[in-house]
Amino acid sequence: MKRTPSNAVVIGSAAAVVVAVVATGIAVSGSRDGAATPGPTVTVTEVAPADDAPAAAGHDTEPVAEESGDGVHGLTEAVSYENDVEVSLSKFSRGVSGDYASPANTPYAKFTIKIVNDSDTSVSADELSVNCAYGDEGKEGDAIFDEGLDGLPETRVLAGRSLSVVWACELPKDQKYLQVEVAPDYESETAVFTGHVK
Repeated sequence: MKRTPSNAVVIGSAAAVVVAVVATGIAVSGSRDGAATPGPTVTVTEVAPADDAPAAAGHDTEPVAEESGDGVHGLTEAVSYENDVEVSLSKFSRGVSGDYASPANTPYAKFTIKIVNDSDTSVSADELSVNCAYGDEGKEGDAIFDEGLDGLPETRVLAGRSLSVVWACELPKDQKYLQVEVAPDYESETAVFTGHVK
């Protein structure tokens, strides 16, 4: 039977595949014989600098270093969520709650939480979650309810609108480090805002 050029190409390709398979087998068996010991050494060399990096950075003394990640932000940074809602904190100040507040006569940090709704649907403001902690040991800071500090409004933030809520958390006078955890609704992840309040 006469060979056509296409037959020759097919036969040549098949031969190349057989040669490649045989060469691969030789390379693998060769690597089993001689290169088994260098493999783990290379892996250990690559892992060692990663272990040294945090120690060199010197951040392990900060309260939030152990929880480092994308969810940790500065106190005044704006955080955007996947549902096109943005949350930010501003206007930090200190004060002491009154005799009839809850809790009463308690030093606090007051700030404004701004919710910007750039989505196509409304957002319920009473689904907002706010939790505070302070100090190196992360002691929980109670929410303060006093005159002008009424908690969350029972309103909706319409599409394309924004809402500002005044909030306060317990912060003793001898403490400066404050951690505020905020989630705009029940389905969004919590953003962690951290920093020092004067």
